[in-house]
Amino acid sequence: MIHGLLVLPADVQDRAGAKLLLELLRGQQPRLERLYADGAYAGELVTWVREHTGWTLEIVKRAEQTRGFTVLPKRWIVERTFAWLGKCRRLSKDLEGTLASSTAMIHWAMLGLMVRRLRPA
Repeated sequence: MIHGLLVLPADVQDRAGAKLLLELLRGQQPRLERLYADGAYAGELVTWVREHTGWTLEIVKRAEQTRGFTVLPKRWIVERTFAWLGKCRRLSKDLEGTLASSTAMIHWAMLGLMVRRLRPA
């Protein structure tokens, strides 16, 4: 199955998890060219992504002089998706006992979202 979802335990750093996910996707997404991430992924991961996948990892940062909330380009897409998932009661809290059940619930939540969008109004 080709997808971009990988649920890992909390003791796995986000950068290490990103490498694991991108390893799974490498060679399976021929049209993928650019990835967007926040400042937590800056540094060595940018080079690693270029060398191991050929994709460009672009870090979306907030301007230094900006104070308070501001919408950042591309980053709102991720936050919007997390908000959609948060509307699912089972995903609003960390209730799942296994990584497999967490992954399944995310798939169910996204499937429900797609079905609602495809349903005639």
